[in-house]
Amino acid sequence: MRIRIVDAFTDRPFAGNPAGVLLLDTDAFPDDDRLQRIAAEVNLSETAFAHPLPQGAEADWALRWFTPATEVKMCGHATLATAHVLHTTGAATGTVRFATLSGVLSTTADDSGTITLDFPTSQLAPLDVTQGAAGAAADALGVQLLSVHHTTPYIDHLFVEVADETTVRTLSPDLAALAQTDHRGCIVTAAAEDPARGYDFVSRVFAPAVGIDEDPVTGSAHTALAPFWSARLGRTELTGFQASARGGLVRTALRGDRTLLTGTAVTVIDGELLA
Repeated sequence: MRIRIVDAFTDRPFAGNPAGVLLLDTDAFPDDDRLQRIAAEVNLSETAFAHPLPQGAEADWALRWFTPATEVKMCGHATLATAHVLHTTGAATGTVRFATLSGVLSTTADDSGTITLDFPTSQLAPLDVTQGAAGAAADALGVQLLSVHHTTPYIDHLFVEVADETTVRTLSPDLAALAQTDHRGCIVTAAAEDPARGYDFVSRVFAPAVGIDEDPVTGSAHTALAPFWSARLGRTELTGFQASARGGLVRTALRGDRTLLTGTAVTVIDGELLA
């Protein structure tokens, strides 16, 4: 198998979020144990596996995503990375449809190499900040929470609003405690201190329960961030900055029950899986 490492939601190498991408020339996936072992070997937040579907199918490619520990239902950056590989290798042009565990997702590339993902908008269910998983998250994060929501149906994250951008950037959570909250991960967000810097809100994402202490740039999280901040800021088109060590920008456009996520990607490694 040919394997590529692609940095997503960035226009330069060694930034954004790296994903493994394996395009298979078969009409089915290998067994799940093999996929999980490959993802564990790659040891990035997600590794994407895709194979072509026959003409007339509901989508063009079947797509699955694995962390080093488990399969997930939705992943934005590895979808962007897969679309980038398809377009840069000439395997696809224009719009590509993927059959996934979160339904049919489409990606559209323009002539500049920018790619837009069409994903389902996450629903936000408010939680009592002092009770249950929200209270446990407050203890694990060690900061005051302004609001807490649960995101559904595909990403299953706690969604936590804190006071300001500085709080988001300086967080040092108890990851072992955060892993016990019975959710895939935790999105922490605040409004940008200075929108003139080119972004409207900031976030960080921690997912130790699925083997990712901190995800560098999480496309799927922006399907929840987009409706939340669009309601707060009164605009349907926004830019988010994920303030991890690598960092990355995600442009969002809220379209009712769909959210468009736009970014770029760079291939940094192209090799062969020998095992």
